[in-house]
Amino acid sequence: MIDYTLVIGIVGSIFILIGFVFDEFTKIGKDTLSYNLINFTGASILSYYAFLVVSWPFLILNVIWLIVAIVKIVQILRKS
Repeated sequence: MIDYTLVIGIVGSIFILIGFVFDEFTKIGKDTLSYNLINFTGASILSYYAFLVVSWPFLILNVIWLIVAIVKIVQILRKS
């Protein structure tokens, strides 16, 4: 039987890792909308995962990551 909670955690982690790899090895870096949307998506999914597994430290970490991504997205959209 598939553990959907685990799948949610893995998908969220993949998004965060994709953002990290893009930042390190491509032109899609911290000042791009694409990078921050990837981080927003990953942090949102991981926040939900942390809530499901009742991991408060992990939830706090990802909510902060989510807030930072939202702030950066707003800044980027205001510039364009």
